[in-house]
Amino acid sequence: MQVADFGKVAVLLGGDSAERQVSLKSGDAVLRALVDSGVDAHAFDPSEKRLFALLDEKFDRALIMLHGRGGEDGSMQGALQLLGVPYTGSGVLGSALAMDKIRSKQLWQSLGLPTSDFVVADKSTFEQLRCDDIITRLGGTVMVKPAREGSSIGMAKVSTADALRQAVVSAFEYDSQVLLERYIQGQEYTVSLLQGQALPSIRMQTPRDFYDYEAKYQASSTEYFCPSGLSDELELRLAEIAQRAFIALGGNGWGRVDFMQDAEGHFYLLEANTVPGMTEKSLVPMAAREAGMDFGQLSLAILQTSLGAG
Repeated sequence: MQVADFGKVAVLLGGDSAERQVSLKSGDAVLRALVDSGVDAHAFDPSEKRLFALLDEKFDRALIMLHGRGGEDGSMQGALQLLGVPYTGSGVLGSALAMDKIRSKQLWQSLGLPTSDFVVADKSTFEQLRCDDIITRLGGTVMVKPAREGSSIGMAKVSTADALRQAVVSAFEYDSQVLLERYIQGQEYTVSLLQGQALPSIRMQTPRDFYDYEAKYQASSTEYFCPSGLSDELELRLAEIAQRAFIALGGNGWGRVDFMQDAEGHFYLLEANTVPGMTEKSLVPMAAREAGMDFGQLSLAILQTSLGAG
């Protein structure tokens, strides 16, 4: 198809979530790439404009670069469907499930997909949980994660009951439910998915305690390996698990699935992302480059996923 066939495109960016700044960077990068490719694309920040302006300004489709709540959790997808505006990526259900780390893990567990042991902490009943028992049950070291935040916001790695309690209380500032997950000591990998295909895996390595917000977006010490160094057999195995996990959640179009690999070589699903970052340090563009696709081609491929939405 020709770029003119996309019509007038709104690149949704910014928003009101805790990931606003990352979204602005992702959206700006994609917007520049689309404009350079000849697409009639324009920035649209839902925190500054009413969504009905998409109709008033006669946009033909929306490329969603909103990270976190309000953009990645199904609510924007539902609003766009009601407006009749085609959009990129996953639909309402897939977006909502992938955004919720707890429901994702429960679904994967029910299907026999590999994911580490976990406990759910609910704000209304947390005082009834024994933190020392949880530490023991989950192997001595626990990752604390707000259920519906991204970019490692609100996360902590703890090894004592007191630290666990403090981390959960802090995580409750972001969400009423918190995932307490057995920490997997090993290598961290990610697999990007684009139009039904898995891109080359990436291995991340950081001197920090874990791959947190600073390691992702600020630190210069984080290392990325693409190719990741996996054998062809393991690369195919990881791609297969990623695709099964993404489809199980109702994911569609494009996204990313994150893993840990333990010392014995077993892979464990961490989470799925339906609107991954597209900044200069982001992982999807890195995997796409290894597959022979530049940033402009990747942005157009993401935009093409809007053809099947709605």
